[in-house]
Amino acid sequence: MYLHLGGDILVKKDKVVAIIDLETATEGKNNEKFLDNIKKNKNINYISAPGKEKTLIITSQEYFLSPISSITLFKRSSLNMGELV
Repeated sequence: MYLHLGGDILVKKDKVVAIIDLETATEGKNNEKFLDNIKKNKNINYISAPGKEKTLIITSQEYFLSPISSITLFKRSSLNMGELV
């Protein structure tokens, strides 16, 4: 199964390592350093316009900044297609 991150970006669910809410992640100094380090040293795929990012998605190969909330992405990743009726 795939997870839609926004725009035209889909990733395989089994490749997702973490879905991080940027608002709560920046509350701690260590988290903020971690995010700053990723932004400086890693190639991040921006799905949204600058300043509209809500979630950092870490996959086994890439980093994405998405305008979709972490709660919505988590629900999408947990959704079992067999439950839809």
